[in-house]
Amino acid sequence: MAEVNAAGEVRASGGVVLRAGPMGSTEVLLVHRPRYDDWTLPKGKAEVGEDDEICALREVEEETGLQCRLGAELATTRYTDRFGRPKIVRYWVMDVTGGAFVPNDEVDQVAWVDLGEAGSRLTYDRDLEVLTAAAGATVDRVER
Repeated sequence: MAEVNAAGEVRASGGVVLRAGPMGSTEVLLVHRPRYDDWTLPKGKAEVGEDDEICALREVEEETGLQCRLGAELATTRYTDRFGRPKIVRYWVMDVTGGAFVPNDEVDQVAWVDLGEAGSRLTYDRDLEVLTAAAGATVDRVER
């Protein structure tokens, strides 16, 4: 059962999983969900009593098979889910520490896509602000 916050929103968390790409570029991991035939960022609903950060790590691992380390918190999105409920999703930058993708019931494909080109592959506009925040976070990390 999904947890609902004090504002009545379904709580969810996810990750923007990044890695170094060819020639110094940054790549982001996108997931394809066959149930919705969409490309999106890995995310999922929080379990009752679960911290958002733990939820983000668990959901990314469940959907992608990858264990990750949490980085900076990024944008939060709000929208109405397919059941008409308000939903809030918090995102963090993540980098991979282990694991491997195996297709599953929720996600049948993953794709590592150049961060600058990933927006054209995403199904939902709401994911674009999260990608923009991730691009800023990677620039901040490089400039320090």
